[in-house]
Amino acid sequence: MPSPSVLAFAGSARRDSVNKRLIRCAAREVEAAGARVTLVDLADYPMPVYNGDLEEQESLPDATARLRDLLLDHQGLLLACPEYNSAITPLLKNTIDWTTRSPGGGGDLDCYQGKVVSLLSASPGALGGLRGLVTVRSILGNIGCLVLPQQLAVSKADRAFDESGNLGDEATVRRLRGQMEGLVATLNRLAAE
Repeated sequence: MPSPSVLAFAGSARRDSVNKRLIRCAAREVEAAGARVTLVDLADYPMPVYNGDLEEQESLPDATARLRDLLLDHQGLLLACPEYNSAITPLLKNTIDWTTRSPGGGGDLDCYQGKVVSLLSASPGALGGLRGLVTVRSILGNIGCLVLPQQLAVSKADRAFDESGNLGDEATVRRLRGQMEGLVATLNRLAAE
């Protein structure tokens, strides 16, 4: 059985985002658990704010088509989701909105249907971005994803990483490892069915 593949990205374009640090740590754990990971940066996939008139006039932006292809080519999705004012970031919501559109026009959830998703968040705040994950979970579940129940929210994230970008707290590392092993195990079980 081939190794499952996971597409991973953070819902932030900030160069030094704590969620980008977290997604890199998580991607290493997914690879250690036996899956192939494609780690992308949403800053490399610029899209205008979703507008149905724009879609009708110009079809899908090139970045949308490229990201849709990546989504279609992977069985799993790993997201590190910043929290903006207790909710999903505009960047992540806009990315989802555009990638649920089809090249021929109209809605098309094919790149999300049946995708197994694992959610993470990191924030300098005490809850670690936990409140925003509620919205992300709801959106992804409504568009056909299987969002795994286990999630990790890293609080005080401005102090959670060392100079090399690794998580400093061993208990957090163990929780992250367990969650990533669970993602890979779920993908393997589903592939065996």
